[in-house]
Amino acid sequence: MIGKKVLITGASGMVGGIVLKHCINADEVGEVISIGRKSLGISSEKVTEIIHSDFENYSGLEQVFSDVDAAYFCIGVYTGAVPDNVFKQITVDYTRAFGDMLSINSPKANVVFLSGNGADTTEQSKVAFAKYKGMAENHLQSCDFGNLTILRPSYIYPVEKRYEPNLMYRVSRALYPLIKMLGTQLSITSNQLGLVMFKCGIMPPQESVLENAQIIDYVNSK
Repeated sequence: MIGKKVLITGASGMVGGIVLKHCINADEVGEVISIGRKSLGISSEKVTEIIHSDFENYSGLEQVFSDVDAAYFCIGVYTGAVPDNVFKQITVDYTRAFGDMLSINSPKANVVFLSGNGADTTEQSKVAFAKYKGMAENHLQSCDFGNLTILRPSYIYPVEKRYEPNLMYRVSRALYPLIKMLGTQLSITSNQLGLVMFKCGIMPPQESVLENAQIIDYVNSK
């Protein structure tokens, strides 16, 4: 039996890297194509790495986007890490380009999008993260896919130690034991999120949008 063809962007990131590991280890997956700016250094016969620098233009990669069974969009940037115009470009424009190319070449694909808590699909929010994630979600919803699952995690606790990008994340990491005690709506571990993302691509849930508590419920129920 030939396994599924999986496409992933953002595999060098915290959550994308976990999704990639699950894909490599899954019997259901036969081929994994990772699109990124630099090599991940992965040694697996399943994985093909496509080095690509322009995430607003996938011209010439039609074959890469063809016959995809599951696609994971994990590209993102932390609020405040780049100017607003670049933040919008990465959050909205990169998503649009990926979605457009995939819908043309693999309209039956199961697509999983890493969004975020507070995403505003009215596109009226004064908070850039909420507004731009809402814009990205809306565009993907307008594309022709076999299935689209949007995940909206709250604070993502990094299971593996890393350099925190700013003061807010350093404080959140330190306070995580307290945040976790306040309920399933406020936080999730990177491992939990990565596992659910992977599973949603292989066997999509009935819900098209999973908020933080629903993501955790999905982990605990499967």
